[in-house]
Amino acid sequence: MAKREHLPALAAKIGAALSIKSEYFVTQPAELRILREMSESEVRNFAESHGWRVVRRLGGRQIEFYNDASLRAEL
Repeated sequence: MAKREHLPALAAKIGAALSIKSEYFVTQPAELRILREMSESEVRNFAESHGWRVVRRLGGRQIEFYNDASLRAEL
């Protein structure tokens, strides 16, 4: 649970990256640890709450975030 205190900082980093490009790949071990502590639905809800889409790749070694225009229209 201690890693979740870093979730706002990770959200800010993802948001900053997605403001200038269409995707952000989480590959750093420290960032992945934060997201791996969360259930699949928690990660999905985290992404949706920010207007993003999330895709896990490579057996969870990479997590991708994308801007989701359909979600952003609702925010």
